[in-house]
Amino acid sequence: MKKQLSLLIAILISLSLNAGNGKAKMVLESTRYDFGHIQEENGSVTHAFEFTNEGDAPLIIIETRSSCGCTASSFTKKPIAPAGKGVIEVTFNPAGRPGSFRKEVKVYSNAGKAPTKLIIEGVVVSKN
Repeated sequence: MKKQLSLLIAILISLSLNAGNGKAKMVLESTRYDFGHIQEENGSVTHAFEFTNEGDAPLIIIETRSSCGCTASSFTKKPIAPAGKGVIEVTFNPAGRPGSFRKEVKVYSNAGKAPTKLIIEGVVVSKN
């Protein structure tokens, strides 16, 4: 009886360790967006990066970080179920920044240790 109980406990522990081994997988339609030429006087521009969770566990975006104060981002806050879709919006403020730009936003999620990098770029045409 004691051996059977020990065996049952070992099996239950093994099953519990293997449960939840699913992993989220963020697949973006694109990781780069070119705004082309934008007019400084028209103000901020935004692009929505759409993604799908192709993993078998819910995808959670923890945070985003931009390379410059002129770039902001927002993202889907709720966990994205497997096969579900989400969006990360990146906004660039061209005020006082004429010329070419290339900005990076890092996305931290439970899909992996390394952040996913999103790039926006373009050329700001000055007011003058």
